[in-house]
Amino acid sequence: MRLLLICYLFFGALLVGCSSQANQSESEIQSETPSSVEETNTNPMSVSENNIKSIFDVTLPMLDGKEKSLKDYEGKVLVLMNVASKCGYTGQYKDWQAYYSAHAKDGIEILGFPANNFGGQEPGSNEEIATFCEANYGVSFPMFSKISVKGDDQHPLYQYLTSATGEKVGWNFNKFVVGKDGKVIKHFGSGVKSDDKDFLKTVADALAK
Repeated sequence: MRLLLICYLFFGALLVGCSSQANQSESEIQSETPSSVEETNTNPMSVSENNIKSIFDVTLPMLDGKEKSLKDYEGKVLVLMNVASKCGYTGQYKDWQAYYSAHAKDGIEILGFPANNFGGQEPGSNEEIATFCEANYGVSFPMFSKISVKGDDQHPLYQYLTSATGEKVGWNFNKFVVGKDGKVIKHFGSGVKSDDKDFLKTVADALAK
C-alpha cells in the first residue's frame, strides 16, 4: 500500500512538471513571434538617394558656407572641375581663371569643387582653400565646399556626372562640360586645358544651342 502511494505521488509530480514545461515552451514561442514579425515589417526598403535628372536639382554649400542652387546657372554652359591645392595640375588654376575672365561674358561659368580623393592633395579647410586660391591665382569663379568625387562617399552630383558620361573621375582637375539645360555633355581629363581644340568645340556647340 505504501509502495502504491509513493508511485502515485511520483507520477503525479512528473505529470505536473511536463505540463508546466509545455506551457512555458508555448509562452516562449508566443513571445518570440511578435518580435520576429515586427523586425520583418520594420526592415527599411532600399531607396536610391540619387534622383538627379539634371545638375539643377543640386544645392550645396560654397566655400563661405552659403547654400547655392546650381539651378541659378540655368541657361549657361558650365565647366565643373574637381580641384586640389597640392597637385601637379594645381597650376591650371591660372589657365582656367584667365579663360573665365575672358569668356564669362559669353555665358560660361567654371565651378570648382575641392576634393581630397587623390593623394590627399586637398587637405585644407574650406577657409584655407579660399585663401590659397585667391592669394596665389586670383580665382574669381565660383568655388564650392570640399566634397568627395569618388568612392563610397561620392557626392550625388558626381554620381550623376559619372553616370551620365560613363567616365570615372581619374584624378584632380577632371572637367565635365554641362549644357544650358543642366545635362552633361562631355568629360575631359586632367591634362586638358582651356585651349584644347575638342574642349573649345564642345563649348562652342553648347553655346550655340
